[in-house]
Amino acid sequence: METQLTQDEKKTLLRLARQALETGVRGDTPVPARFSELSPALQANGATFVTLTRRGELRGCIGTLEAHQPLARDVQEHAVAAALNDYRFPQVTPGELDEIEIEVSRLTPPQPLHYTSIEDLLAKLRPGIDGVTLRDKSGRRATFLPQVWQQLPDKEQFLSHLCQKMGASPDAWRSANLAVETYQVEEFHE
Repeated sequence: METQLTQDEKKTLLRLARQALETGVRGDTPVPARFSELSPALQANGATFVTLTRRGELRGCIGTLEAHQPLARDVQEHAVAAALNDYRFPQVTPGELDEIEIEVSRLTPPQPLHYTSIEDLLAKLRPGIDGVTLRDKSGRRATFLPQVWQQLPDKEQFLSHLCQKMGASPDAWRSANLAVETYQVEEFHE
């Protein structure tokens, strides 16, 4: 990762995410952020995922793997999208806002993971460290953040669930020649 964010930068991103979440869910007009007043790290392009939980349960998670806009704006957009556009969940309601907790994951650029066999792939995966993206020949793609290793610590189960998320059979990773990328995250939460 480039450089780690400072505690103040993390607090600023969480505050911006909270403001965007609340205005988005309430349907209010967002207050424009004064990006020129933010640190250079928050103005630089960054890729993030924003995860929302309620009482410890996943309530929404949306993000991007490629940095294409300022880090602060990326966090704001994904906070709203996680609340309103995650197809796996109903939209977050205003009544839930006090119970929603926000987690931000800032991603390093994905790197190809070259492997020669299933055994080699399994040997190269680093549970708890690497986020993993799979892509098949038809262009379908899915990713799990490194935090998912906490629920799926077994490498084979992890890959099987990731294949299902991609819309492939759970054992596609065993036979298909999938493109695999890994990345790391700097994670922080409220």
